[in-house]
Amino acid sequence: MKSRINLFLFVSFLLMLASCGTSKSMHHAPDISKYNTAKPVVTKQSPTVFVSGKNSLLKNEQGLWELYVEGDPLEIGVTTGALSDSLLKKQENIFFSKIEDIVPSKFQQKLLRQFLKWYNRKLYTNVPEEYQTEIYGVSQYTSNNFDNIAPQYQRNLYLHAAHDIGHALQDLALVGCSSFAAWGEKSEDGNLILGRNFDFYVNDAFAENKIIAFIKPEQGYNFMMVTWPGMIGAVSGMNQQGLTVTINAGKSEIPLSAKTPISILTREILQHAHNIEEAIAIAKKRKVFVSESIMVGSAQDNKAVLIEVSPKKMDVYDVPNSNQLICSNHFQSEAFKNDERNQIQIKDSHSKYRLDRMQELLDENPKINQKIASEILRNKEGLKDISLGFGNEKALNQLLAHHGIIFKPKEKLVWVSANPFQLGEFVCYNLDSIFDRKSNSVISFEEENLNIAEDPFVRTEAFKNYKNFKVENHQFDLYLKNKKRISSDFIQHYQSLNPDYWVVYYKAGLYFYQKKEFRAAQVNFEKALTKEITTAPEKAKIEKYLKKLKRKLQ
Repeated sequence: MKSRINLFLFVSFLLMLASCGTSKSMHHAPDISKYNTAKPVVTKQSPTVFVSGKNSLLKNEQGLWELYVEGDPLEIGVTTGALSDSLLKKQENIFFSKIEDIVPSKFQQKLLRQFLKWYNRKLYTNVPEEYQTEIYGVSQYTSNNFDNIAPQYQRNLYLHAAHDIGHALQDLALVGCSSFAAWGEKSEDGNLILGRNFDFYVNDAFAENKIIAFIKPEQGYNFMMVTWPGMIGAVSGMNQQGLTVTINAGKSEIPLSAKTPISILTREILQHAHNIEEAIAIAKKRKVFVSESIMVGSAQDNKAVLIEVSPKKMDVYDVPNSNQLICSNHFQSEAFKNDERNQIQIKDSHSKYRLDRMQELLDENPKINQKIASEILRNKEGLKDISLGFGNEKALNQLLAHHGIIFKPKEKLVWVSANPFQLGEFVCYNLDSIFDRKSNSVISFEEENLNIAEDPFVRTEAFKNYKNFKVENHQFDLYLKNKKRISSDFIQHYQSLNPDYWVVYYKAGLYFYQKKEFRAAQVNFEKALTKEITTAPEKAKIEKYLKKLKRKLQ
């Protein structure tokens, strides 16, 4: 089973180490001389409402933070930092609280520091000046507790490449993001509708402070995006022209240096493109260093395409005479589909399974609307509705998503899920109402009458059991790591909390194998094989254990 130690958190620390040297990038800072550098004054109206002129940050009743900021790049950065100051510092602490657990060896830290200092040497040259400036503004409100690791600006800049660098260096943990689009005859009203799960998990604390950012820049289009404190890149968003972007990781090679982070490229598309043609033109200008599928939806074109990018090439997946588009974590365009790495990804990962499941659910629903889209995003079952066990990466809903999101670009409507995962209420926002408003009153932007109710699953005993399972699963890992004795009652209870999930039997098998209780190990490994195992390599690993056990039991 893939480690749930999050790739982003791991690489964030590595990046911090990398910045400790004396390379040119350590001394670089954007030129802010042409901007007003006065820091904004923030009024705290309540523990969850902060105001600075026309700008504001408030927490709505569903627990989502709504940020509204306007101005030039430095104004947007410093105002965002000033309004979200306490959240920003908390988010940094989430990253750094696990440093010693992730890279405990001082020797390894030194090696990684030297390697990544070199690896990041050209990063700043690949980030547009306007975004460097915005990052600089936000960074002025980061904690000084970590200045011994790197200066504030460099720290924040490198964090924007953390997903990409971990993805590139370890080719690890392609998060299981799933997205789809429908239009024409496949959509209830004929207009484009898109849905996506952003399956990106650090820990439960990381997703506590989701920010729905509404940005009104001096240059480019007004837009919204779902983000977290300190992050100015776009992973899911829509602009007021009705253009949407979402990203799905693909199988990557290892490049020689960091280039443009994917989230910065998608931010540029979101802010400066109003149709698919313009989005493609922006993508062609930038050099990236990982492989990624960017789903772009357009109200003007009333369709969606995939811009598939890698360090070496780019292609657009646009199915002619189609009224739907599906994306998981492998490539589909002519330039990429037969690549060896892509074929391995299809064969060995859970990407193709999720793609087929989305196709199955779209076939079952001839006309897609926002309610049906939310049900697809929340679906926990496998092909033909088989039970996968909760948390299985073959599911569209892996019960770890940072957020689920639904767009209706022509209407400028977007729905964002509240916690937990994509199970909470989908809160609706109307971009035209938000950006064209006349009043500066600080109230939630939500279109309450259009919200989608929370998933009833969150009130069930099964979900309660899943939450308990996560606790005991972590405890089981500690027992295995430290080779401690586990009682049979603990194992039975652990397995009863998530009985259809192959992992509970696999880990029990590992425990008994470790204790040389080979018959019990065999029983559990065989039981694991009766369940839907996430990837081909994981299944092969269990089969290898069983071959060893067969010899030992003869």
